[in-house]
Amino acid sequence: MKNKSTSELDASIQALADARYNHHFAWLGQHVTEQGLSFRVWAPGAQQIDVICAQTGRKITRLTLSHPSGFFEKTLGNRRRLIDYRLSFDGGDPVADAYAYGDLLDPTAQYFYAEGQQTDAYRWLGAHHCEFDGVPGVRFSVWAPNAQRVAVIGDFNGWDASRHGLKHYPDAGIWAIFIPEAQSGQAYKFHVLGADGVVREKADPYARQMERSPATASLVPVNTNFQWTDTQWMTDRGAQHTPSSAISIYECQLASWMRDYDNHYLSYEELAERLISHAKALGFTHIQLMPVSEYPFDGSWGYQPVGLYAPTSRFGLLDDFKAFVNRCHEAGLGVLLDWVPGHFPSDPHGLAEFDGTALYEHADPRRGFHPDWNTYIYNYGRNEVRSFLLSNADFWLSECHIDGLRVDAVASMLYLDYSRGEGEWIPNEHGGRENLEAVAFLQALNSLMYANHPGIMMIAEESTAWPGVSHPVDQGGLGFGYKWNMGWMNDTLRYMSKDPIHRAYHHDDMTFSMVYARDENFILSISHDECVHGKGSLLNKMPGDDWQKRANLRAYWAYMWAHPGKKLLFMGMEFGQYREWNHDHGLDWYLLERAEHRQLMDYVARLNQVYTQHPALYQGDQDAEGFCWLQAHNKDQSILAWVRSAPNAQQVIVVCNYTPNVVHDYRVGTPSMGQPQVLLNSDEASFGGSDVNPSPRLESMPWDGCEQSICLTLPPLATVWLVVR
Repeated sequence: MKNKSTSELDASIQALADARYNHHFAWLGQHVTEQGLSFRVWAPGAQQIDVICAQTGRKITRLTLSHPSGFFEKTLGNRRRLIDYRLSFDGGDPVADAYAYGDLLDPTAQYFYAEGQQTDAYRWLGAHHCEFDGVPGVRFSVWAPNAQRVAVIGDFNGWDASRHGLKHYPDAGIWAIFIPEAQSGQAYKFHVLGADGVVREKADPYARQMERSPATASLVPVNTNFQWTDTQWMTDRGAQHTPSSAISIYECQLASWMRDYDNHYLSYEELAERLISHAKALGFTHIQLMPVSEYPFDGSWGYQPVGLYAPTSRFGLLDDFKAFVNRCHEAGLGVLLDWVPGHFPSDPHGLAEFDGTALYEHADPRRGFHPDWNTYIYNYGRNEVRSFLLSNADFWLSECHIDGLRVDAVASMLYLDYSRGEGEWIPNEHGGRENLEAVAFLQALNSLMYANHPGIMMIAEESTAWPGVSHPVDQGGLGFGYKWNMGWMNDTLRYMSKDPIHRAYHHDDMTFSMVYARDENFILSISHDECVHGKGSLLNKMPGDDWQKRANLRAYWAYMWAHPGKKLLFMGMEFGQYREWNHDHGLDWYLLERAEHRQLMDYVARLNQVYTQHPALYQGDQDAEGFCWLQAHNKDQSILAWVRSAPNAQQVIVVCNYTPNVVHDYRVGTPSMGQPQVLLNSDEASFGGSDVNPSPRLESMPWDGCEQSICLTLPPLATVWLVVR
């Protein structure tokens, strides 16, 4: 390497001072030149710098301050070989020079990242504790292929953008540097001089910890080795996640499930103490968490994340979150996680225009901007974006032992014209409205995650009739394991909101779902979406006075738990919260001081208990023999009846009465001989009902296509489950 001329030197130093210089590794550090071994150090504010031999600790030379802005250099004419050295600033302890470490990245990892095939990019991109030549420190790396310059700024360098310019690896568009003095917990950002000449300070896309909102910096992660104790759960969980398994999910937003007396968030540890025992006592098999990836705005509920790899700091650190999951598994509860690969927010510290170009998003807003949410849409056709998202899914499943991902807003990913009018979208290469790149991404996502993580569940929140959402990829499907049944939810809630006198005119709302019930592996979801934005609480959707509201709700839940499909209930519904969900406060737990709300919660526990104990209610969800209508058309009385079956299991007969009238001597067919017994009665006094006894009895009269029948009394606004002994 030749030394620079005076004019070149002045220009380079000025560029360094202005944080515009982008060849740090080619110039700073030590280099063999025609004149000898040269040392160059940029250290604004330093008074003197000594070069120290790493082996002996002896001073080799003192650098000369060549420019008052902070540029030091010295050439040793008698040396022609690189040495292992340290730097001592103003007489301080020797430290390693960041520019002494140039080969920082694995070429193979870079290759697969650029090919869009990588599922573990989080293991090397971002901030990682590591050692080079026995020197501990933190390696920072980031994808910004079009940036003119990238530096890392943070607590370790006084947020001086001139200090730590990253080395560019152009083949993959990665920038990286190793900083020995960086420590766990220190805040940092990437200082990116974009292709457009604009400087942006960006949070690390791969950060595992971020500052508490409203601060926006990433944090160097704590270097720990969390000890999992859930080996048995991870080995056995697959048997609990099949279409023939009993699955009942409690959906929860951690920020608003419960607060302390000062309305502060609970920590992951406190949530583990309280939430796990609550869900377990109610008999749920899984907890589904609304997004926990770091998000800047509380009102987004986590659906506009900026730190996709960082569990939100609102409740603790990454290891605290892992401990929460571990304790769930120890208690026999699976943990599902809302995951948001459909869009990302426009916050300036986030992914938008990351390197001065449309990097993670499509450049054309007709494909790259979401008009409903004012967010950007990922460019699923870009290999590095695919690697980013695939790796993030893998991170939660691998590093955090999450048992499944519920993919948010899948419909918005699948359709190019989603929420767009004529002229506001671009057709695909075949002239259609399907987003072929998103389809390919989702298929790859599901194929890879199921292959790499046996026993998980991949769940789609997909609100249209897209075919084959939960069908295998090799059969043309998207490859999900389950799909939320949004049609069932809309139809049945519309019916239940009607005054009983009008329900006869909407009877099909309660039966239509069985036309397509086996088209997909469905989850029947009564989620957070049904108690926000003026929709009111689930309890207040029910008609009538307070008693009738609760009776309607109990009858509806028994219908839901006996209907084919897995179950999901949002927090607060289990005890009949009156108020619409408010993300700024905890649930109204004081309501449990009232008997009627405790009874409602006891009822949910009873539903889950009976559901999980009777295979007929879940094993045959996807079998034609698993469900048979007995009475689907009695709209005049608003009565429904069907039977659930499974091999080698007791059949369960279900009868629903959606009027406030007691119906005496009502007859339904039964395919089973034997004396019928009440398995569950939503009108029991212990649940807050009027305690009308169904008193079922078997009679030899043929009915409903069966050779015998059951005669019983139907309680008002109630659902009854029967078994034949």
